[in-house]
Amino acid sequence: MRPESPVCPSLVAWGNAWLTGHVGLDEASDQVEAVAGPVVTGDVPLRAYLANLRADGLHELRLALPAPGDPLGLSGPAPFNAAAVDAGQAAIAVLRDRRLGLVPAPDRRGSSYSGVRLEIHEAGPVRQDLPSLAEAEHELSAAMRSATEALSAAEGPAQSRPDGLSHRGGELAPGYPGRAHRVATLATRLAAVLRLADERGLTSAQIAARGAALRELDRAVRRALVAAHHAIFEPLRQA
Repeated sequence: MRPESPVCPSLVAWGNAWLTGHVGLDEASDQVEAVAGPVVTGDVPLRAYLANLRADGLHELRLALPAPGDPLGLSGPAPFNAAAVDAGQAAIAVLRDRRLGLVPAPDRRGSSYSGVRLEIHEAGPVRQDLPSLAEAEHELSAAMRSATEALSAAEGPAQSRPDGLSHRGGELAPGYPGRAHRVATLATRLAAVLRLADERGLTSAQIAARGAALRELDRAVRRALVAAHHAIFEPLRQA
């Protein structure tokens, strides 16, 4: 399960929209499974599992998009962190008295079934050092400028702008502020550009020359996506 699979971002966006009363549980579950396929948590279907968590005090879902050396959104314990880094993503269910980490893995049962199984881990306290939406948008703009300068300086084949990049799974749900929708859409498109970066015909030396800028852009993209998916609660926290 790689970060480009949208299950955790979709779960956090639509789950938070449900928790804040903007959509119903059926719509939230259907939207997640529309982009991820059938989802089970342990052996429980997603819809039933979310309902059970709500009864147990679920009040927020948080997104983690870690990479090796950058545990973005994670605060332990070690088994959860390791699983999330390996998957490139996780969702964290924040309950009254504990937190549960949900890490996706492929769920294949025979040749005709393909879905997602969310493996359940104990999770640490909520990270308080994650960027606000405004901070993440500023960092993303700065990283875009640096990456553009680095790519322009690297000699190599002419690079056309990629067209038709999929946004599926990157959209937020009803109830999110307009700025969060804008940041999430831009970050999702940039994530697709980054996945194409090594397929554009540059030599290894040229790739190395722009590597630092692309790593910084990747970090900014992940931070922007995390901030956008948490933004539905920013007005409540500020109040």
